[in-house]
Amino acid sequence: MKEKSVSVSFMLLGILFCVCLISANLLATKQIMYGPLNITAGILVFPISYIINDCIAEVWGFKKARLIIWTGFVMNFIFVLFGALADWIPGAPYWNNDEGFHNLFGLAPRVAFASFLAFLCGSFLNAYIMSVMKMASGGKHFSLRAIMSTLAGEFADSVIFFPLALGGIVPLKNLLLMMFWQITLKTLYEIVILPVTIRVVNYVKRTEQVDVYDKQISYNILKVGDL
Repeated sequence: MKEKSVSVSFMLLGILFCVCLISANLLATKQIMYGPLNITAGILVFPISYIINDCIAEVWGFKKARLIIWTGFVMNFIFVLFGALADWIPGAPYWNNDEGFHNLFGLAPRVAFASFLAFLCGSFLNAYIMSVMKMASGGKHFSLRAIMSTLAGEFADSVIFFPLALGGIVPLKNLLLMMFWQITLKTLYEIVILPVTIRVVNYVKRTEQVDVYDKQISYNILKVGDL
């Protein structure tokens, strides 16, 4: 029987991945405006999940990235579910913060569905592109692969989330601008923090003595048990 195990580095990155996703849900409730930019505070932390996705796909391969993505999805779903349950339960007579609590945890079903679908599509596309480009380049050009995979992932995330969550509510022109700035700013975030990402990837490869190339694997996103 084949023994399955994970390293401390993989575990810590996985935990951070889940924390970033959950934090992004809460931070996204605050709107921020800088000049023409209308964004949410979720942009502070959500791009980090793509950076971690890049690290895991680069070091341990698509199979482990698939495991982390589904783990993050389940953890985020549990968080949203319990938040909705707590929001639904009537507060005590002396409780006077129902509106504030609802704004944080009362995620509308439409927004929740859009968020979950966009996350899955964007994250898996990001990991897939990292994997395929690594094979094609023989492991070279990590910076290019990280930027291209993030750009594709963020693009998929935005074009799915915004129309599903806000279509018919926000005017089309504003919706397109929101999508454009989300994709642009999140990709710029990846570029700015790229030197840190490179150092983390190199450190993990060196300490873990692992650098997986995804040869003849299945990219079926449902094969979670295939490690």
